[in-house]
Amino acid sequence: MIPNQKYTILAVDDTPENLDILKGLLAEEYIFKAAINGEVAMKIAENQHVDLILLDVMMPGKDGYEVCREIKSNPKTKSIPVIFVTANKEQEDEAMGFRLGAVDYITKPVNPVILRARIRTHLAFYDQRRTLDIKVKERTEELNQTRLEVIQRLGRAAEYRDDDTGQHTIRVAKYTKVLARAYGLDESYSELISQASPMHDVGKIGISDNILLKPGKLTADEFHFVKKHSEIGSELLSGSEYPLMKTAQIIARHHHEKWDGTGYPDGLKGEEIPIEARIVAVSDVFDALSSSRPYKQAWPMEKIVTFFNEQSGLHFDPELVEVFHKVFPEFLKIREEYNH
Repeated sequence: MIPNQKYTILAVDDTPENLDILKGLLAEEYIFKAAINGEVAMKIAENQHVDLILLDVMMPGKDGYEVCREIKSNPKTKSIPVIFVTANKEQEDEAMGFRLGAVDYITKPVNPVILRARIRTHLAFYDQRRTLDIKVKERTEELNQTRLEVIQRLGRAAEYRDDDTGQHTIRVAKYTKVLARAYGLDESYSELISQASPMHDVGKIGISDNILLKPGKLTADEFHFVKKHSEIGSELLSGSEYPLMKTAQIIARHHHEKWDGTGYPDGLKGEEIPIEARIVAVSDVFDALSSSRPYKQAWPMEKIVTFFNEQSGLHFDPELVEVFHKVFPEFLKIREEYNH
């Protein structure tokens, strides 16, 4: 909480006199809000800032227990501490309140000293929890960024011998996110695939420069060895429980599979190929064809578009080729921005 800023307390009771009593006890120290039923309480809690809720049990319509269930099941309100303030004095009623997620249970008529003390205590706990949540979130973000940077750097290491700028992996990641979102995948999954994509060719670190950078056409034996990079990359990335690494492992192994089953290393066909790998395949091939390397010149865009049309249903998922055409202008913008 910001220093010198008052906490906000929401009191829920169907009896106006009870709300007046609570307001008289608390309004000087807190920002006081009131609701005469559960429906009004939920609207306030969902749409306005509330630090703590004082909740009556016996109310017409939704009783306090049902309102508490809603509060604790709603992502917007579940963290708000709830204190039951009720005339029900049975132990079973109190136990029910705690089972539903309330932090305290105070019986009417309320003792002003006890009420204020309990509120201060639970607001202090609430502040501590929020502070801890922020620190955990920051630390988690830091760890995620560290893992992402490791993946990006390893991806760059694999490409460094024929792309010392590292722009290939950056462009592929950018293309991949655009393509995944346009294909219909949600934002978080599209971001995950994009973050994992730089590792698609990490297995190249196991391929000799004599083969990888050969200016002419590879022999059958040399190409057979190059194809091993998919399996090498998969082995390097296997065994992790983190979604980012698991996704990277899938992409590394399968991004050279082809829709018609003629790809490698497993000869998967059609939708047997994981969607992550199908998306990265389009992004990777586009960037490879549009980039100059020591052993080849970049293709003109018209030729690349024709190639993708010809390979729809053969090399590439036909639906992804259609999506590729729709987002082609975005690909060109990325190409222009990261072509240095």
